[in-house]
Amino acid sequence: MNEEADHKTPVLIVGGSLVGLSASLFLGRLGVRHTLVERHAGTSTHPRGRGNNVRTMELFRVAGVEPGIREAASVLSGNHGILQTPSLTGDEGRWLFQEIDPGGALARLSPSTWCLCSQNDLEPVLLERARALGGDLRFSTELMTFEPDSDGVTAVVRSRETGEHTTVRADYLVAADGPRSPVRESLGIGHSGPGELFHNVSVTFRSRGLADVVGDRRFVMCYLTGPDADGALLPVDNREHWVFHMPWHPERGETLEEFTDERCAEHIRRAVGVSGIDVEITGRAPWHAAERVALRYGAGRVLLAGDSAHEMSPTGAFGSNTGIQDAHNLAWKLAAVLGDWAGPGLLETYDAERRPVAQATAARASARSAEHKHPGYTPAPGAEGRGPQGGILAVAVGYRYPRGAVVGTDPRTPPVPGELRLTGEPGSRAPHMWLSRAGERISTLDLYERSPVLITGAGTAAGWYEAAGRVAEKLSVPLTPYRIGAGTDADLVPEDGADWARTHGTEPDGAVLVRPDGFVAWRSAGPVPDPEEVLRRAVSTVLALD
Repeated sequence: MNEEADHKTPVLIVGGSLVGLSASLFLGRLGVRHTLVERHAGTSTHPRGRGNNVRTMELFRVAGVEPGIREAASVLSGNHGILQTPSLTGDEGRWLFQEIDPGGALARLSPSTWCLCSQNDLEPVLLERARALGGDLRFSTELMTFEPDSDGVTAVVRSRETGEHTTVRADYLVAADGPRSPVRESLGIGHSGPGELFHNVSVTFRSRGLADVVGDRRFVMCYLTGPDADGALLPVDNREHWVFHMPWHPERGETLEEFTDERCAEHIRRAVGVSGIDVEITGRAPWHAAERVALRYGAGRVLLAGDSAHEMSPTGAFGSNTGIQDAHNLAWKLAAVLGDWAGPGLLETYDAERRPVAQATAARASARSAEHKHPGYTPAPGAEGRGPQGGILAVAVGYRYPRGAVVGTDPRTPPVPGELRLTGEPGSRAPHMWLSRAGERISTLDLYERSPVLITGAGTAAGWYEAAGRVAEKLSVPLTPYRIGAGTDADLVPEDGADWARTHGTEPDGAVLVRPDGFVAWRSAGPVPDPEEVLRRAVSTVLALD
């Protein structure tokens, strides 16, 4: 590191919104010292970005913050589905879907479920936990310059409160600085994708009478499609606080100044269909829906995450979830490289894995906006058929990594499949099943966070468990093996006699190597003559140790 720096840190995170705070949380859980700078004085105050999908909640579960998030989100825990209707006063509307998880099928696939927690409620939970884990988080602090070299990054940051400049030397810089990312622009990284899709103004307002009009329709969002005043209505507390997304057309010369309190209030009244209802405007914020993915997810020791790497239409809340999952993918790889148990080449797999997922997910988000006829969006011909056409779960939790830190994948496999399949294939999220560990009920997903894990059958002579110990010692890798079964040597016992091997696509004497992010890195369907050598090759390839 540069000896002239005022402050030294292994990782500098630029941006302290949802993705930056998630990166801080995940790095803190892995014991990676880091500093985060955010130009704003505090966390988000505007209710937005609130659909946290099942995969994101699995990550927060393992990171220990799921209970706090659900508590922060409790006021909307009974809201489900998306309603589309000309107004709230007639009966012409239809539910695009009424239940996120009809029939409770998700419980077979995951220990978690969806959570409706607005960004302004979620970010304080992440901030508190990240700081408790030792994160150095500095708000009212902005990045002024950065200069990467072969050994790290030298950055200058400025306190917006005191004007003081500080030189920071970091091994790596993670840019989570939003869609207009100054870091990405400084690196000269361009985009692919169609670009801007539509524009809205998000209006927060108070109305005590609206709850009576809404009645017992506990929607997540309501698309109001009346010809005189369309938009999207979102409850904040189901009582008196609401958000309304008004279409905005800057391409027609319309300015933000035209969105006066009077105009916004009257538009909302016309949209809901009640001319005399009380509406008190409390805030407004413009936002731009776009489909863009960076051509590269970084350069050298500077890496992009979240909106700095990709922009997506808000329909389905794919953008924020994809960003949080970027941070999780990147965190364990940084921890492994900084901890000297993986080669630097592991970080090259971040782009190889995450960028194709973002491209496919962004296309699906745009298609979903077209399917839902999102107010203000006039899609290009054929937009509804773009992107993977499977259900939302295939996008949210079924995405996979055909290339990257994996062994035995088919590189021709699409990153987002047409149907959900979680059967232990390399490159996919490892299957969930309930286990007992010393009397404690856990999910298999709870095993994956701090180190690679090898799971194999108890009571077999295949030798995988013993081989894992020898490989860990010889490669200096924190590889943790578990034997699953009902035998006396079992470390983990499946609940209700479930078959771990069948769930993971192997025989009882096979083995599955799972990465710290819960993705299957490699598997062997059965025994092999030299399990130590086979496992050593797999671990070395995954961790770029060759």
